[in-house]
This record gives sequence, C-alpha cells and structure tokens, in this order.
Amino acid sequence: MYIPNTPSKRRATFLLLLPSLIGVVGFCLLPILFSAVFSVMDYDLLMPMSTMQHVGLRNYTRILTGSEFPKVMGHTFTYLVLYLPLILITSVGEALILNKSFKGHGFFRTVCYTPVITSWVAAAVVWQWVLSGKYGLLNQMLSVFGVTGPSWLNSKEWAMPGVVLAAVWKDTGYYALMVLSALKSIDPSCYEAADIDGATGIKKLTKITLPLISPTLFLLIVINIIYGLQVFDSVLIMTNGGPGGATTVFLERIYKYAFKQYKMGLASAYSWILFALILIFTAIQFRLQRRWVNYDA
Repeated sequence: MYIPNTPSKRRATFLLLLPSLIGVVGFCLLPILFSAVFSVMDYDLLMPMSTMQHVGLRNYTRILTGSEFPKVMGHTFTYLVLYLPLILITSVGEALILNKSFKGHGFFRTVCYTPVITSWVAAAVVWQWVLSGKYGLLNQMLSVFGVTGPSWLNSKEWAMPGVVLAAVWKDTGYYALMVLSALKSIDPSCYEAADIDGATGIKKLTKITLPLISPTLFLLIVINIIYGLQVFDSVLIMTNGGPGGATTVFLERIYKYAFKQYKMGLASAYSWILFALILIFTAIQFRLQRRWVNYDA
C-alpha cells in the first residue's frame, strides 16, 4: 500500500479518501456493529430503544432449537444443491459457445446477457407465467412429449426447483462472461499440441480447458455458494416463502422478522448465524481448492 512520505501529501490523501471512509463506516461498519448488539437484545423496531432489554444468547438459542430453523436450513441448501451445478454447467456451456466464431455471434451474445440486466420484478412476472400449472409455457412444452407438468409455484415439491430455473436463466449470462474471459486467456498452442496428438474434443475439454480455467471456476463456486446461502429476491418475488413455507430461506426469514414482525433481535441473530455458515463454507472451499485448482497456467 502506498503511503505518502510528506505531511501535506498525507493530509491530501486523507481528505480525498474521507468521503469513501464515511460511507464505509456509516453503511457497513456501524450496521454490522449494531446488528451484533441487537442480536443479544429483545428489541421491537416500533418501540423506543430505551425499552430494549439484554437477553444474552436467548435469541440464538430460540432460533437454533426451534422447529423453524431446520426447515429454513433445508430449503436454503435445497436451493444451493440445485442451483450450483446448474449455473456452473450452463455458464461453461454458454461460454464455450460464445468462444466460437459463427454467424449471429453478436445477436447470441446479446440474447444471453439480456436476462442479467432484466429487473427481477419483470423477470418474475414472466416466469410466473412460464411456470403456471395450467397455461404455463413450460408445461405446454412438456405436454408435447406426453408429460403432465406440475403446478410449479403452487406445489411444495416443485416451488424451489421453479425458483432455481428462473435464477439460473437470469444469472447464466453474467457468469458466462467470466468463464469466457478465462477461455480467451488460454494459449492456443495447447490445443494445437493436443490436435497433433489426436485428442478428441472431450479430452481437450477435460484435460486442457477445465484445468486451465479452474481458478475462474473456483471463484464462481465461492461466489455462488455465498449467493445461494443469501438467496432472497427471487424467492420473495416469486413465492414469498410459500407455498406453505416450502421456500422459506435465511434472508427471507431475516427480512420478515425485521420488517414485518419488527423483531430486530431475532433478525440480527439470524444474520449472524448466516454469517457463521458463510464463513465456514468459504473456509472449507479455500482448503479444498488445493486439490483441484491449477494456478500454474
């Protein structure tokens, strides 16, 4: 880090950084501090702060021993287990297509990225129609093959897969561009040598492409596990945690405890439990990356 060597330069540097520092302190550090305090308090958001009472770890105990927490955990991990492999497969597949030169390449790239810049509200309206049980486009397509599709968003078993489909559709274009940038950085001579040795397309994919883009894939896994544990907008807009609580996830519970029931203590405790889970999963990923991520390319 560069540190100016004269007092006048240090003062100028501090003044230039001051607006950013105020933002970091005001919108990041202070909310984190207050949430830690609220998590050990019984605090109703509609009541004066003078009524706040210290309850120690009672909020954490209430959450971890309650019947709701295992369900929330199960729904969140269901989303993650469905979303993560799908987003990796679709992102890599789309990037491999975009890495080729063909007629209509620019149009295809635009179509792929359009969902990324689409508002979740607009996307949810479209996907609620696509996943409609009786008139939905997806079920009409399945009926062509003689398959009767479920009432996706109104079914406890199929609501979460429906949300995952919509999220994968919306997010693939963004992550595909990250994979595409990694593909562009691969030295073409690697493929030329493989062609000379008679390697097939599958061999080149598994022995050259995937190992050389493994740092990017690792980044995608880290980002998407964090995102999966914090999924919120798609669930709230498409199902609002339903039907029958089948899509209740961590951030949906935090939002409703804080801004629907005004139980800020429970909401803050939920937030710190989620933080602990994200920290544990991230640490495990960084530990396991040594076994498969190749940084020598």
